[in-house]
Amino acid sequence: MSTLSSALTKIICLVLLSVSLPALAQQKATATYFAVENYYKAKWGYAEEFIQLWKTNHYPLLKKAQEKGDIISITASKPRLHGGEDIRWDYRVTIVFRNAALAFDPDLTSAYKKQLYPDQENYRKAEQHRFEILQSHWDIETVTDNLD
Repeated sequence: MSTLSSALTKIICLVLLSVSLPALAQQKATATYFAVENYYKAKWGYAEEFIQLWKTNHYPLLKKAQEKGDIISITASKPRLHGGEDIRWDYRVTIVFRNAALAFDPDLTSAYKKQLYPDQENYRKAEQHRFEILQSHWDIETVTDNLD
């Protein structure tokens, strides 16, 4: 009976290890990821124009960095309703970087600008206008809180 019990214990341990190790590896892999939420507040009446300019001029650069593997994910949202002016934001973009160093690399997307926007003069003008209609912008480093 003890041989059967010992064999059963080994089987259970192997099953638990086969389930736990991939989860542990995934947890270690995501532990180095670095998430930042970018909040944008446009001047009243310009939110949709700002969002369209962001999608046209900035999002393609981030997608290139994602294709390279420097960015893990990019998500965006906008409020369905409005809040008070002191807490209002028009667009939130959450970017998960492969690591913190990439999140703070000022040249992360520089290499893609000429490739994606050969007419650099029009690109600069569009970006200047995007920032002219931007009232405020803030970035918040976030960490995922494991609830289990």
